[in-house]
Amino acid sequence: MTDSTWGAGAGADGPAGIVVGVDGSDQSICALFWAAREARRRQCPLHVVTAYTVPIFAASSMDAGYTTVDDAMIRDGARQVLDEAVERISHYGLEVIPRVETGDAAAVLLELSEDADLMVVGSRGRGGFVGRLLGSVSSALPAHAKCPTVVVPLRTAGRLPDSGVRPPANSPDPDAVHRAVVVGVDGSEQGRAASLVAAEQAQNMGLPLRILCALPPFTGSLAWVPAPLDIEALHAELHEQLDAGRDWLQSHFPGLEMTVELVDGAPGEILIERTAKVELLVLGTRGRGGFAGMLMGSTSQSVLHHAKGPLMVVPDHDDPRLLDRPNFGPMIAE
Repeated sequence: MTDSTWGAGAGADGPAGIVVGVDGSDQSICALFWAAREARRRQCPLHVVTAYTVPIFAASSMDAGYTTVDDAMIRDGARQVLDEAVERISHYGLEVIPRVETGDAAAVLLELSEDADLMVVGSRGRGGFVGRLLGSVSSALPAHAKCPTVVVPLRTAGRLPDSGVRPPANSPDPDAVHRAVVVGVDGSEQGRAASLVAAEQAQNMGLPLRILCALPPFTGSLAWVPAPLDIEALHAELHEQLDAGRDWLQSHFPGLEMTVELVDGAPGEILIERTAKVELLVLGTRGRGGFAGMLMGSTSQSVLHHAKGPLMVVPDHDDPRLLDRPNFGPMIAE
C-alpha cells in the first residue's frame, strides 16, 4: 500500500492529500507546520480545516434573527483563524485548500478521513468559538479515522522553528532527536500492517526504521517463571520471531535500513520515552496488548497526551503483503 492508496477513492470534492485541523492554538500551529512539511515532501494538496458549532443557547433561541447573526459572527471568526493559518505557511508553495466546516469537529474530521491520505492534529487545543477542535479530536480521531493520523504535541515546537511557536520548558532538545522512524509491534496483524506503513514512511523520508517490541514485566500469572534461563529462552524465541518479521518486511523494502529491538518494561512508558528521541513513532490502533492493543484503552490516552514527539496511528486495514508473512519464519503466537 502506497501513501496515495488511502485517498484513492476521493472524488472531485474529496480531500485527497493531507488534512490538518486548526483552531488557532499553539498546538494546532505545530500540527499545521508538520503537515505542511509532509505535504511538501509528498507533493500533495494540504486541506486546512477548522470546524465550529452554534452555541446551544443561540440555536434554541426563539429569535431566529439572533441565531443567524450569531452564526455569521462565529463563522467569520473561524474564517479569520483559517486565513491566519494559511498565511503562516504561504512560503511553502503548497496547493492549500482552506475549509470552514459546521458541526462537531471530531465528526467533521472523521468524515474527511474517509478519502484523505493522512490526518494531522495537535495533541490539545482550546475551547471558545471553534469548539474543542483539538481537545476532543486528538482522543477520538486516532482510534476511529479511516486513514493514518499523526498527532503533533506542543513539545514538538522546537523541531519546527519556522512555526514561531515557543516550545514548553520541559520539551526535548531537538538536536538530540535521532533521524529515525520507530514502529511498535506486538505480533498482532494490526501491528504488522502498521509496520508496512511505517516502512513506507521511513523510506519516503530517507530514514532508517527501528522495529521495537516491549516485553512487560513478569507479574501475576507469570510470576512462577522459575529461573533466569526461562526468561532468557523467551527473549531468544521472541528475537527469532522479530528477526523473521524484519526479514519479511525487508523483502518488501529491500533498500531500507532496519533494526530490531526487544526491551523490557511497561509499553506505555517506553512509548512516551521514544517519542522524545525519534522523528516519528508509528503504532496500530488495535492489537493483542502491549503497543497496539493499548491504543483502544486508557493507556492510549496517556500516550497521546504525554507524547513528546509526533505519533502516527495506523487504522486496521487489509494489505495483500500480509499474506506472505508466514513464509519467513516463526510468528509471535496470537
